[in-house]
Amino acid sequence: MDSLLSIEQLSKSFILHNLNKQIHAVEDVSLNLKEGEFVGITGKSGSGKSTVLKCIYRTYLPQSGRIWYHSQRFGLIDLVTAPERMIIELRKFEIGYVSQFLNVMPRTTARELVRHAIVEMGHDAIYAENETVKMLEHFELDRSLWDSYPGTFSGGEKLRLNIARAMVKRPRLLLLDEPTASLDHGSKMKVKLLIEQLMKEGTTMLGIFHDLEFMQNLCNREYQIKDGIVYQEALKIGRDM
Repeated sequence: MDSLLSIEQLSKSFILHNLNKQIHAVEDVSLNLKEGEFVGITGKSGSGKSTVLKCIYRTYLPQSGRIWYHSQRFGLIDLVTAPERMIIELRKFEIGYVSQFLNVMPRTTARELVRHAIVEMGHDAIYAENETVKMLEHFELDRSLWDSYPGTFSGGEKLRLNIARAMVKRPRLLLLDEPTASLDHGSKMKVKLLIEQLMKEGTTMLGIFHDLEFMQNLCNREYQIKDGIVYQEALKIGRDM
């Protein structure tokens, strides 16, 4: 099976100008994802896990390394050097990202956020509304909140909305940065059901988790990161391809 994503010797550091200090977030990280896989990344807080995902999504620009992605729209491209317009297109149609935090435009309701994600994929308004209702109901977001601004939501409600907005697009590659961090058990199971559904539909996923029980029988492979370095690839959490 061909690799959908290959990271080669990725390094990213940050400069603290006020301290005149350079912090190495990740160094010479290499990993790969085969099409249809769900690969987990584990490690302590501050080990560099989120930095890897943000470099793939191009929220961060690494100092060195390559991130090769087999795009449906553009063929094989390096996400490190790809033009900004190309990255925007990939975020819209192929690559999704779920973080612990919800950053949205002000005066945009929960319903509008999810519906817009579907419409920008090229679907009509009726389909978008129907899928929005299905997704908001799946995550049991109270109907009284659907037409409210997410700024008033609790942390768990914001996270559920963030997951709904990303998953409703059924992206080709989905990056998950602690998607169950502040969710109760019932909500975690809702996320797990959708992940399993997306996997059946062929979505490739790379996820960061502290909840190893959640990963059990879900991930195909696991990369462990310590102090910004991938030091082990374990198969014990894996599920058969």
